[in-house]
Amino acid sequence: MNEFLLALGQHAFLQTALLAGLLASLGCGVIGTFVVVKRIAFMAGGIAHSVLGGMGAALYYGVDPLLGALSAAIFTALLIGTIRLFWKTQEDTLIGALWAVGMAIGILFIAKTPGYANDLMSFLFGNILLVPTRELWFMAALDLILILTVAIFYRPFLAVTFDEEFARLRGVPVAFFYLLLLCLVAVTVVLLIQVVGLILVIALLTLPAAIAGHYVHSLGGMMIIATLLGGMFTALGLALSYEPDLPAGPTMILLAGSVYLLSALLSQALRWRRARHQATAR
Repeated sequence: MNEFLLALGQHAFLQTALLAGLLASLGCGVIGTFVVVKRIAFMAGGIAHSVLGGMGAALYYGVDPLLGALSAAIFTALLIGTIRLFWKTQEDTLIGALWAVGMAIGILFIAKTPGYANDLMSFLFGNILLVPTRELWFMAALDLILILTVAIFYRPFLAVTFDEEFARLRGVPVAFFYLLLLCLVAVTVVLLIQVVGLILVIALLTLPAAIAGHYVHSLGGMMIIATLLGGMFTALGLALSYEPDLPAGPTMILLAGSVYLLSALLSQALRWRRARHQATAR
């Protein structure tokens, strides 16, 4: 750890990596809470894996892969949301098909792109140490969009997340806000791809919020704790992976997964103890 702290003060690429991790944690803490509470992790997975098609096409045509990823993510989010709203009978099958088709399109574009697609491989598997400084501004802009949108439409999002029927009766345009929420998930996926890659993106999107949900039951409280946990996992994962020269993304996810399992056991033990105490009191 001491070696990492010394290196952090000397190397700009480590400082950039840490900032990228913290920026990604901000988005995943806010939007990951909606994903966990709304139970749309499978949809988020479909969005995440479909972006490979957009990145592959962007690289093939000489465009920034992140712009391709963002376009593909938003398109897929709208498509998946429309399927969920109007074609529920085969929802899981269609989402799985989009998941596979997006990956397949990306692989085909990669195969036809001249040279070795090193940048695309880093997006696939994640390499936080290779995040260029200019991308920090892109990530900060995405975070700003996420936070402003959630702040402006917090009450409609809250209603749609917990009870769509009640929201509909209160005159909330449920379809619009549901699709908007999925678009925010798509933006968050693009944020996290920079850090852990699209293969591991769902873990960092859901685990901090799931841990927060063990102890806090308000949406705002979950967002704050999930953001702090995400920042802790990315910073500690980066530090733990530095000296043994391990991939940073998988280290972060392994850390988050371990804390989640311990938290789940602890929260279950606390529930048993509380139930036993109430039974004794009676």
